[in-house]
Amino acid sequence: MPRAVSPSVCLPAGLLVAGFLAISPARAVGQALTRDTPLPAADLRADLAVLRRAYTELHPGLLRYNSAAEIAARFDEVDRYFTQDRTLGDAFLALTRLTAAVRCGHSYPNFYNQPAAIQAALFEADDRLPFEFRWLDRRMVVTTDRTPDHLLPRGTVIERVDGVPTPTILDSLLPLARADGGNDAKRIAYLGVQGEERWHPFDILYPLVFPRATDSYELQVRRPGEARTATLRVAPRSAAARRDDGAPASTSAPDAPLWRFTVEGGVGILGMPTWVLYNSTWDARAWLDGVLVRVRQEAITDLVIDLRGNEGGSDLGNELLAHFLREPVTRPPVERRVRYRAVPAELDPVLDTWDDAFRDWGEAARGPGEDGFYRLVDDGGGSGERTIRPLDPAFGGRLWVLVDGANSSATFSFALAVQETGVGTLVGEPTGGNRRGINGGAFFFVRLPRTGLEVDLPLVGGFPAEEQPDAGVVPDLVVVPTANQVAAGVDPAMDLVRERIARLRGG
Repeated sequence: MPRAVSPSVCLPAGLLVAGFLAISPARAVGQALTRDTPLPAADLRADLAVLRRAYTELHPGLLRYNSAAEIAARFDEVDRYFTQDRTLGDAFLALTRLTAAVRCGHSYPNFYNQPAAIQAALFEADDRLPFEFRWLDRRMVVTTDRTPDHLLPRGTVIERVDGVPTPTILDSLLPLARADGGNDAKRIAYLGVQGEERWHPFDILYPLVFPRATDSYELQVRRPGEARTATLRVAPRSAAARRDDGAPASTSAPDAPLWRFTVEGGVGILGMPTWVLYNSTWDARAWLDGVLVRVRQEAITDLVIDLRGNEGGSDLGNELLAHFLREPVTRPPVERRVRYRAVPAELDPVLDTWDDAFRDWGEAARGPGEDGFYRLVDDGGGSGERTIRPLDPAFGGRLWVLVDGANSSATFSFALAVQETGVGTLVGEPTGGNRRGINGGAFFFVRLPRTGLEVDLPLVGGFPAEEQPDAGVVPDLVVVPTANQVAAGVDPAMDLVRERIARLRGG
């Protein structure tokens, strides 16, 4: 029987099935693709019809935040746009905007799943802004200066880029950002650049929406400690340099630890910047067991798990939670729903995946119900309730979990579980994800046959039994850094945790 997969799993973005080859029209005649390569209207409309059918018949969350009429209108609008030839860049933007409107954090033209020729054409231009930043108060705040002359110290506020106010830039890019429901915390985090990815969404989307007119960028900035703004010109950074910026040597070996543990002032700090373990041979569970044994041996009373910047990956949440439980807990039921039992034969050739069991759920999909969904069940006919039992090595002290808007898949689910069970205190910024449920767990990669573009399609929707708000998780202690704190290099969330621990210890 095909296995049913938890919807909280976020599969590796770059996982491809070997042997699949998408050939765009330009490549077929030996031309090099560029952003401006024209794609024929007939090809664009034919591919849109394929995507429309795939999303309409297979996507479990298509109507979670939209009506059928609204989705139809979105597709109709893009179809009208495609009645003329469009460039590769414009077609990519149109599909990105279309899928972002579904309001599903796992539905988009995945950068890592595009054919190599499209990746080179769209993602490899030397047009990166020469700094890393996060969005605070709707403005870019520099976290790392990459200009050769050190013109943008940490904490610099970027007011305008090429004359466009940065809030306007943010507003222009938000409708292109993938996120669940109305949770803009995820969208804003998604559009920051922190140097840890091969391709950052901002680096890809910004030049397509705001094409550069000159060989440099004009910035209007306000540096730390300066009352007046300054105007300066900076050269763009290359795509290769941006990748090098975020490639720490410590993760170069396949068995290198992806997490870190330190003890500072009697407080254990477990940094988990990623849960993406698919391309690692490192034994994460054994490493974590070793950390928890050390915590117990050293009688550490406070443990901080830092999940900031961690979008998700492997579904580690319930297993991690079990180490902090004193007794079994039953999480609220979440129904796992799919829109189909078997894939229509006409769609099968354009659907790529890593597990062909997703093409036919068989008896694992019960239904359809009156709402048109099939319910996925375990071999034993599970109802969706999740009982989690304590697991050794156990930690019986105080747990603190640092979160932010990036937590949107498995890490969102873990943050929600920590808050619902009361095993720890959440500190930081509101999370991504959505309490109404997320889609994921199993995926098709829709390979559009005429243009070669790819769009991710999640297959399993998680639906809570009780109505939930259209929101992420609000931490127990909300802490949003300021530009001045960024400039000073302080960590207000961690500082607050230390303050609370000192108070609880009577210090």
